[in-house]
Amino acid sequence: ADDAKVAADAGVPAMLVADERGNMVPLVDLQGRFRPEMGEFAGMYVKNEYYNEGEEPERSADVQIAIKLKEENKAFKVEQYEHNYPHCWRTDKPVLYYPLDSWFIKTTAVKDKLIALNKTIQWKPESTGTGRFGNWLENLVDWNLSRSRYWGTPLPIWRTEDGAEEICIGSLEQLKSEIEKAQASGTLTSAQSVGNAAFLKALAAGEADLHRPFVDEVFLLSATGNVLTRELDLIDVWFDSGAMPFAQWHYPFENQDIFKQSYPADFISEGVDQTRGWFFTLHAISSMLEDSVAFKNVVSTGLVLDKNGNKMSKRLGNAIDPFSTLATYGADPTRWYMITNAQPWDNLKFDLAGITEVRNKFFGTLTNTYNFFALYANLDGFVSKGIKEEDLTELDRWILSKLMNLIAEVDEAFETYEPTKAGRAIQDFVCDHLSNWYVRLSRRRFWNPETANQAINADKQAAYETLYHCLETVAQLMSPIAPFYGEWLFKNLTDKESVHLTHFAKVNPSLQNPALETSMELAQGICSLVHSIRKVHRIKVRQPLAQVLVPVLQESVRDQIRRVEDLIKSEVNVKEVNYLNDASGVLNKKVKPNFKALGPKFGKDMKVVAEAITGMSASDLATIESTGYSKIQGFEIALADIEILTEDMPGYLTASEGGLTIALDNTLTPELVREGNAREFVNRIQNLRKDSGFDVTDKINIQVQRSDEEWTASLTEFKTYITQEVQALSLEWVDSASTEITFEESNLFVNVTVA
Repeated sequence: ADDAKVAADAGVPAMLVADERGNMVPLVDLQGRFRPEMGEFAGMYVKNEYYNEGEEPERSADVQIAIKLKEENKAFKVEQYEHNYPHCWRTDKPVLYYPLDSWFIKTTAVKDKLIALNKTIQWKPESTGTGRFGNWLENLVDWNLSRSRYWGTPLPIWRTEDGAEEICIGSLEQLKSEIEKAQASGTLTSAQSVGNAAFLKALAAGEADLHRPFVDEVFLLSATGNVLTRELDLIDVWFDSGAMPFAQWHYPFENQDIFKQSYPADFISEGVDQTRGWFFTLHAISSMLEDSVAFKNVVSTGLVLDKNGNKMSKRLGNAIDPFSTLATYGADPTRWYMITNAQPWDNLKFDLAGITEVRNKFFGTLTNTYNFFALYANLDGFVSKGIKEEDLTELDRWILSKLMNLIAEVDEAFETYEPTKAGRAIQDFVCDHLSNWYVRLSRRRFWNPETANQAINADKQAAYETLYHCLETVAQLMSPIAPFYGEWLFKNLTDKESVHLTHFAKVNPSLQNPALETSMELAQGICSLVHSIRKVHRIKVRQPLAQVLVPVLQESVRDQIRRVEDLIKSEVNVKEVNYLNDASGVLNKKVKPNFKALGPKFGKDMKVVAEAITGMSASDLATIESTGYSKIQGFEIALADIEILTEDMPGYLTASEGGLTIALDNTLTPELVREGNAREFVNRIQNLRKDSGFDVTDKINIQVQRSDEEWTASLTEFKTYITQEVQALSLEWVDSASTEITFEESNLFVNVTVA
């Protein structure tokens, strides 16, 4: 097309020859060979790839032409160069393009209307609508409607042999009327009349076939009485697709009311390659017929590539069999992986390992969370009575507030056709907030050995109600992406008919608590720092420590942390959370410039500002930490402009991140060591219970072979704690036991039996 335009603009005529009837035709026939009129090149394939294997000439047609031009001194320059050229995707052979006479729809006449209506459509991504599709409309040419094929929708145009008269049929009723008029005229030949009669008979019986060859045997008359024969071309199949909104209701011949209710479509989706295909034909036909868009919202999807970013091909062996993939991994994990791994309009590098990760990380975590709930809810005979806000703990209130945020975020994402954001938000909530934080910190509320034989109290009921509500809501939120798993989870939780028949979850403003979320973020930050210290210095979480010190200058922040102190102490296994200010003298702080922030902010003054930061006084640093900024040497320095470093003091280990600093007291007293031993012992007994296949409700008896004084003192002092945790009716010392349990510096021998 580009070559033709350049040639036309330069006045270069098309390269045609006269055939045996004097018609001007291309130099190459439809088999890819030079026509007989081409002299010495007649009958040659223009590409060697078209020959059968072993039959191709040593010199291809283009080489022979180049030689001939050189010999005749007509060649300006001959060279070989590589360039992109279209090839058949099945055979990899070059594709030839032919100039053919065609029928067109004059879309250029409604170009402005098409552009204006396109601006009212929400495109995802927007760049496709304003860029790829918008540019296509800006450079619109007339729609080449006809195709020289056999199978498809026939072109409803009948013409005289000389092309001077023609008629376009707009309905079956009109076609019937025109046939009857031709039959009554007496102008048709007997063969033509027979064809018309056969078609009318089939039409009366409701068996008329409007495809070739049947419509080719229908003959009509022009206004002047000349015989009209149907044009043999077919209609572009994309016209069929673009007419879908009308054709599905047989509009305008019937179903006008239904059509008006369902048109235009709220949403469509197809590959981005349909910019010039389905998207355009839908838009063009609707614009021309109804002065309306065919769709209000459209998601144009990218391509699914192999894991290395290459197009999949059976021939190359990198294609993934979708049926075996679904059979192996399931429809929902596959769909979840595809939607959350990349935005629908981006190309997806498809990797089966990614589905495994999604199945294990998200679906596995959610299944484990449900199984945990179901296990203890069934043991306790839990029946949901609805959430009572007055019974909720801070942890309950926090997860419900996060759930309300999730509902709002997912609802907005779906509303704006951003399923990737929705899926990722659900996944983060389940893995990070619900499972890794709420359930882990609430385990003792669901199964507390101290209250194992008692009825469900208010605290346990609140925990059950909270987790139940979270799981039920997650099932609803995830069901558009994972309909089968969402249905399974929902029906396991409720006796309702289907998750897909419920109203979408709505935000309950009374459960939103931004202040508590801020407190919990501080708690999580503190716990993360403590865990990082324990990991670096190899201090097990089961070893209790005396205290964690948190330097906080603002009283409001202290109040936020105090709100979740008990959670912090439980999570990181410390006895106390204490607060410091600069006067405490426990932490040594150093400050250095954050050059990444200083450069864009201060430009040429960055060096001077950096020197000012390096020379900051303790009071300047305290001001920045408490207020967020300080004025030093005429420059306003913000907290983000500096990095605060801490040095460990004797007996303390420090860590900092994101403006938060903690100091962990790592002094181990004999009392703390004994408690740590008891916790390690509980861990080993619990593992024995699991390995032995004991039921969660089984009571046990424990015998411990006499050992050194430290273990004797530890187990004796914490005997009550140990027996409650492992559901032991007895814990006694004996001279000999058979099962060895190992610790870092010693071993014990025990007997554990079901009571």
